[in-house]
Amino acid sequence: MTQKRNSKEQEQNSKNSEVSHDVEGLDEKTEESLSYEEQLKSARAKSEEYFNKLQRTQADFINYKRRTEQERSAFIKQAEADLMLAMLPVLDDLERAIENVPEDIQGHSWVEGVKHIYRKLKTTLEGRGLKRIEAVGTLFDPNYHDSAALACGEEDKVVEEIKAGYTLYDKVLRPSTVLVGNGETTGSRKQSGRGE
Repeated sequence: MTQKRNSKEQEQNSKNSEVSHDVEGLDEKTEESLSYEEQLKSARAKSEEYFNKLQRTQADFINYKRRTEQERSAFIKQAEADLMLAMLPVLDDLERAIENVPEDIQGHSWVEGVKHIYRKLKTTLEGRGLKRIEAVGTLFDPNYHDSAALACGEEDKVVEEIKAGYTLYDKVLRPSTVLVGNGETTGSRKQSGRGE
């Protein structure tokens, strides 16, 4: 009987040691799973951080592209404006030449050729956005007109255009040089205070 008792005790001790070993193993597994959870949380946090950085970088790049495209567009418009401004005296000269052709050579083919060149240049420039400012008969507007002198005519109305003005992309490229009515019906020209 003693042997049975010993064997039962041994069996009991063996079971107890297995249970305590299982509990210890369970504690180790719990600690391991906690460290895996912490690692997973850490990895997720890093992942979110990297994702946010990526989104900010993409937004910065999109803004950079937009800004450089706007700068490029502004540069092109400024270059066109500079070229148009340089071409305006040529357009003015051709216009004056056509207006002052002597009667005896009006029908010559070269006069018609000059007229054709003028029309072609004007059409090309207008096709690129150049637009003539209408001046005669309109109210004087210092944004669009440059007063050279006062003349007889309806007050504050443009009486005569001395040099044509033009806009490009709805911005004044060159204001019209004009004579402005002084409200008198007869009289002589007076120099304007503007431009002196």
